[in-house]
Amino acid sequence: MGIGRFAFTPMLPLMQREGLIDGGSGAWLASANYIGYLIGALTASYLPGKARTQVAFSLLATAVLTMSMTLQENVASWIVLRFLAGVVSAWTLIFISGWAVSALALRKRSDAGGLVFAGVGIGIALAGLWVWWHSDVDALSIWTQLGWLSLCLSVIVVALWPALSADAQSNLSTSTDTDSRPPEQINRHSKVLVLCYGALGFGYILPATYLPTLAQGLIDDPRQFGLLWPIFGLAAAGSTLLAGHALHRWKGSDIWALSHVALAIGCLLPLFSHSGWAVMLAAILVGGTFLVATMTGLQEARHVSSSNPKPLLARMTAAFAIGQIAGPLTVLLFNYLSVETLGFNSLELAQALAALLLLISAKSLRHLT
Repeated sequence: MGIGRFAFTPMLPLMQREGLIDGGSGAWLASANYIGYLIGALTASYLPGKARTQVAFSLLATAVLTMSMTLQENVASWIVLRFLAGVVSAWTLIFISGWAVSALALRKRSDAGGLVFAGVGIGIALAGLWVWWHSDVDALSIWTQLGWLSLCLSVIVVALWPALSADAQSNLSTSTDTDSRPPEQINRHSKVLVLCYGALGFGYILPATYLPTLAQGLIDDPRQFGLLWPIFGLAAAGSTLLAGHALHRWKGSDIWALSHVALAIGCLLPLFSHSGWAVMLAAILVGGTFLVATMTGLQEARHVSSSNPKPLLARMTAAFAIGQIAGPLTVLLFNYLSVETLGFNSLELAQALAALLLLISAKSLRHLT
């Protein structure tokens, strides 16, 4: 998933360098992926099959779609492929989370969720390093290579997935946990989780989209700039491993809230300084928190809806997708209205709004019991 969904970011400068796309078409490709992610979140609960079949299909589809970027050299085809990649990415997240979070909880190993979600960060770093290493190769060839890399990893997953007995399958599909809270409280908590996860999507997408542009303006050497994405991925992977250990002492909702505070700081830093250290620190804060928030958020969904978490996971993923679509649209709206306050431009004001939403959501998470 880290390769299939996030490889477009380090590939974008290479495709622009070769004249395959410009800034406008790049925005269309990104938007198609975000819309696909929303559609995938809304449709995941309707797909048939057991967990192993669902995960295998979504992973293999991710690899095939990544490889297919070389079949047609036109923007219209790439928009369709990025849309489908977004759909499959949402399916992958929901299917793996629905299976792995419950499986680990039944084994009393919720802390090992850090290992699962670190895979996304490793995939991001792996894709970034591959693109950096082959930056002298044409972009379409790199897309093919990334597709084969993703396919190999997917085949390994399918091959190593243990065949469970009927009793084990039953335990995974029917949790032994019971929730003693009244239905009204569970419903309220579910709404809080959905809204907070939507705030995460809004708050993450703005710095994730625009920090590379700021960094590119500060770093002249393309080889050095190309290393930023692997660093981003490694920060994401490392932070989930640390968060997994932290779950021994802290509640998941508290770790999620802390992640939102750190992400809010990452949104605010570039407003006050465009220096290299500020951009780099903001990138580390964003890269080091968004997967932790994702992991702890989806684990909280399992705690709230232990018997069947997949519908709540789907609603949260849909809220995230809406948030990441709303982020760039807010920038465009502020720009269209020519809104400027205290010398901040439309992008900076949108990031300030994102920071405010993240801080409000962090406070809401702290009040969850």
